[in-house]
Amino acid sequence: MASQNDYVCLLGTKGGPAIRTGSTNPTSNLLCIANQQIVVDCGLGVTRGLVDQGMQLRNLSTIFITHLHSDHYLELGPMLHTAWTAGLKTPVVVYGPDGLARYWDKFIDSMSDDIQLRIEDEGRPDLHSLVSFISLDDGEVLTTDTLQVTALRNIHPPLVDTFALSFKSAKTHVVFSGDTAPLPALEAFSAGAELLIHEAMLEEALPALFARIGNSDDRLKKHWLRSHTFAHDAGRIATAASVGALALNHLIPSDDPDYTEDHWHAALESTYTGKLYVGQDGLKINL
Repeated sequence: MASQNDYVCLLGTKGGPAIRTGSTNPTSNLLCIANQQIVVDCGLGVTRGLVDQGMQLRNLSTIFITHLHSDHYLELGPMLHTAWTAGLKTPVVVYGPDGLARYWDKFIDSMSDDIQLRIEDEGRPDLHSLVSFISLDDGEVLTTDTLQVTALRNIHPPLVDTFALSFKSAKTHVVFSGDTAPLPALEAFSAGAELLIHEAMLEEALPALFARIGNSDDRLKKHWLRSHTFAHDAGRIATAASVGALALNHLIPSDDPDYTEDHWHAALESTYTGKLYVGQDGLKINL
């Protein structure tokens, strides 16, 4: 695809793994850059999201997983298996934290009856051997003639292997924050990017969300407050990085009808005045 057709599609924009009536889907994205289709995170719904964007699943080749929370990799195995049933015959490389290869081995084992049957009865290639894994760490991840991918360890305790990702071609620079508390290093990491996709919590909506979830103790609340970023802080980072546009993703909350897109825009009024997208499932952002 030509550079003018480069885009990001936010396939799933909900923060957290649970889905309820009327909610959006957990995190997944499709990045089309430098003639490549790259999947970034594989939360529940990613397979349908890719198909709805017109992607041929048999063309899957490159996947990035930012960290090992289920809302970012739960559907990795089912997506790959579905792609295989749709004609996938070529290698797929998955970049992500250590542990993904173990997940893949156990997924293959859980589906071994079906996989072996389809190999013998339908003549399909060995699914397990089509997929390889490369561990993420800080710094350069992938460099080709047309694309440079860099990882930055972010702040998402209690996890340690959790990353922001920068994708840079000759004409386009896109950064995904991953799940993170406010990260000053992200300012330099995303400096001048055409698009920063940053997770966001709406501070004024959290009390109602805590009450609605009704957990037996406050551990989830403490996790959110130490491991995620308020929308206004995401705006502050975007302004310091002088990005061309900011897209809010992994929204907490994403499904409260009392809080609309206007509330998200209002939350950033004091910290960011540039082009702003508030994540919705299927939102396509041209680059």
